[in-house]
Amino acid sequence: MSDDAVKLSHGAGGSTEDTLIHELFLKLFEKRQAMNGIALDALDDGASIKLGDSEVILSIDGHTVDPIFFPGGDLGKLAVCGAVNDTAVMGATPVAVLDAIIVEEGYPMKDLRKIVKSMNETAKEAGVAIIAGDFKVMPKGSLDGMVISTTGVGILKGKRILDSQAKPGDKVIITGTVGDHGIALMSKREGLAFETQLTSDVSPIHETVAAALDAGEIHCMKDATRGGLAMALNDIAEKSDVSIWINHAKIPVKTSVMAASEMLGLDPLEVTCEGKAVMVVSNESAKAILEAVKKTKYGVDAEIIGEIREDRPRMVLLRTLVGGTRVLRKPMGEPIPRVC
Repeated sequence: MSDDAVKLSHGAGGSTEDTLIHELFLKLFEKRQAMNGIALDALDDGASIKLGDSEVILSIDGHTVDPIFFPGGDLGKLAVCGAVNDTAVMGATPVAVLDAIIVEEGYPMKDLRKIVKSMNETAKEAGVAIIAGDFKVMPKGSLDGMVISTTGVGILKGKRILDSQAKPGDKVIITGTVGDHGIALMSKREGLAFETQLTSDVSPIHETVAAALDAGEIHCMKDATRGGLAMALNDIAEKSDVSIWINHAKIPVKTSVMAASEMLGLDPLEVTCEGKAVMVVSNESAKAILEAVKKTKYGVDAEIIGEIREDRPRMVLLRTLVGGTRVLRKPMGEPIPRVC
């Protein structure tokens, strides 16, 4: 790890940030577990503390998206969805969100009101309460508009769903089309126009996750945010010490997203989603879980896209559209800066 300076890639969710986390944070933060819960070095979507027979799942995320208002959502909606989704994919029922909002001096009060209203509406949809927060203002020129940090709180009643629990023979499900969020933002920044409007997929996926949990046996879940599907799959493969074999033809990608990706020189498999989860499920439960997910509002485009194997552990292998197989590696970082 270089000591020169922090770069954008250090916070982009790919292998560069991975190295920073292992070489800096995990080395300097000494006590990593609290009250027999999930610890920092699990590097999962959240952590936990145990209170008697109950377990509280906690997640935290900072949101710096540009532009603050984008097709399909805004910074406020994104911040609440991020907190809700991180707790849901660990098997918990999301119950609350805490927020910290930092605004640049001179920011339009009408836009701040829109963001707060959007946060409230999203929390209502997700069935969570915004129970605490903080508000700060920074001098003009020292911040680009606004950033929001949110903490998600969930209650775990069943077993923990961790990235390290994939087993050979399991199937891999993606709950919908990939690349929607990042490509929608990038297209807006670049001023690209298409016959079909590109719209972010930002949404709370608690209902989709709950339906899947009720339908069968889930071993791993992960929302495919920074680094997209490629990063999520590699995280699971590494932590579970298995290989993941993916059929490219089965991955759902919207035609407009594919077209924009080609124009921008981006791979939709590496681009951020904000309303999709990767689920690793038992072979016996796969069809039932897929059917249950497809019946939910945000799961209609779900597909079984691959399987878990024992050979070639810690690798993700992609069967290409032309019949070959290539390694799907971790991206160096999210190819689109300030996407979440």
